[in-house]
Amino acid sequence: MKKLLVLVLIFTAIAATVILAAGAQNAQAENDYLRIHVRANSNEQIDQSVKYTVKDEVVKFITPYAARCTDKQTAMEVIGGILPEIEKVCDRVLKQNGFNYTSRASVRAENFPTRVYGDLTLESGIYDALIIELGTGTGDNWWCVIYPPLCFTSGTADVQYRSVIMDIINKFIKK
Repeated sequence: MKKLLVLVLIFTAIAATVILAAGAQNAQAENDYLRIHVRANSNEQIDQSVKYTVKDEVVKFITPYAARCTDKQTAMEVIGGILPEIEKVCDRVLKQNGFNYTSRASVRAENFPTRVYGDLTLESGIYDALIIELGTGTGDNWWCVIYPPLCFTSGTADVQYRSVIMDIINKFIKK
């Protein structure tokens, strides 16, 4: 009976800690990411199509720069320092595909809705981002994360998950 009571107390304390940490983590999450948005000129099929071609070339161009970044602040400085080159990449792709509009690139804070990328959910809020606007920039966008490098990696990570709660319970039961 004593073991059960201790387990309930441990579980309650851990659950309260997790809930408090989750709230703090959501508030801080906006500060942990440098996002990227490529906004199409419009929602016309042709503008949406070239948006993906531009995105592919921008990702190829940025990847070596993003790979050097060890924190978000460095990523913001590095990406901010190559904005003219990013625009040249975009404009070259637009011109090669017969478009007469150009691009604008900037790093700035913006309010974003909740977005999901695979298992990652970025809650709505204000995030720093590389914003690339093609033409009017009023069409749907492609988005990802530059830092930590979600879209700018060449390999896959071997991620293992474990439950801290189960580790504590197992340790207690073995005593």
